[in-house]
Amino acid sequence: MKKIGLIINPIAGMGGSVGLKGTDNMIEEAVKRGAVPHSNERAKLALAELLSIKNEFEIVTYAGEMGGNLAQEMGFSYSFYSKSTSTLSKSDTISLARLLNKDKVDLIIFVGGDGTARDIFEAVGDTSVTLGIPAGVKIHSPVYAKTPKNAGILAKKYILGHISNIKEEEVLDIDEELYRKEIINTRLYGYLKVPFERTCMQHSKSSTPLSEAAAIHSIAYEVINAMEKDTYYLIGAGTTTRGIMNMLDIPNTLIGVDLIYNKQLVANDLYGNEILKYIKGKKTKLIVTITGGQGFLFGRGNQQLTPEVIREIGKENIIILATKEKLFKLQGQPLMVDTFDEDLNETLCGYYKVISSYGEFVVCKVSNI
Repeated sequence: MKKIGLIINPIAGMGGSVGLKGTDNMIEEAVKRGAVPHSNERAKLALAELLSIKNEFEIVTYAGEMGGNLAQEMGFSYSFYSKSTSTLSKSDTISLARLLNKDKVDLIIFVGGDGTARDIFEAVGDTSVTLGIPAGVKIHSPVYAKTPKNAGILAKKYILGHISNIKEEEVLDIDEELYRKEIINTRLYGYLKVPFERTCMQHSKSSTPLSEAAAIHSIAYEVINAMEKDTYYLIGAGTTTRGIMNMLDIPNTLIGVDLIYNKQLVANDLYGNEILKYIKGKKTKLIVTITGGQGFLFGRGNQQLTPEVIREIGKENIIILATKEKLFKLQGQPLMVDTFDEDLNETLCGYYKVISSYGEFVVCKVSNI
């Protein structure tokens, strides 16, 4: 019988929806702001794809919230290691990954973000086949599947021997303290081996080059020219959306969400319930851009836009911006949504007009898989 190692980082992503731009060293503040964990449900979405072949493998993990509870709940065959401490830290991820690597499991599935991927790399290097289920705030590393369901589909194919292509992919991470100060410093930490299928795995995030400045200016002019009076506009994170704020000469948050009304600033760096206090029952439009190289609208670095916020605004009031270069680099792949709400992800699917320049639009498909 084959073995799948399972590592769940229970606190991954908790800082995102409450505006902390990450969870590293911020878990107490995240909880204070009302953050709730989502890692377990993300893992469950992925493992649901494996239920039809559960007699083909067993899950190996720690007892408790790092994997054992979920394996039992879903009815998988399992074996547990005993964890030496009752507290949770990165050392638990590393120690569990080392045990799984030592026991030569067929696949290590881990749930988290870029910090978790770093921990896995520290533990196993390139000696085990691994696969990430996205649950973090910032997910630059292409060792993660696009969505939890994609991760499950890919794991199933690998366990059944339908995929033999193993690829070394980058483990990337940023300094969260600098990130909160709007200084983005991405570093390569190493490579992990992953089962590879292009349609299932996300690409690494790419930054917006300086050569895009004129295109961003043109997009900003189009958006501002079309702004409606007495309407709230939520401006999402990113350099493309920042062009709007710069043109209006309004202070903005590069990696946050800002609110304007009649082209004047209402508030900077809002999140979740804070946003709802301003816009509940009021005419509001949401302006977002896509992550470079990945094509995500929601679920990567902008979790401040919670499912409740997106529902309040409505699908019909979402304005998408992307330079022609960003769209070209996606090579025809759809734009992606990966919020923590699967029903919302399904609702958001469809075709949208994407503003790509002044007076120019591209019709793009939005998908959740």
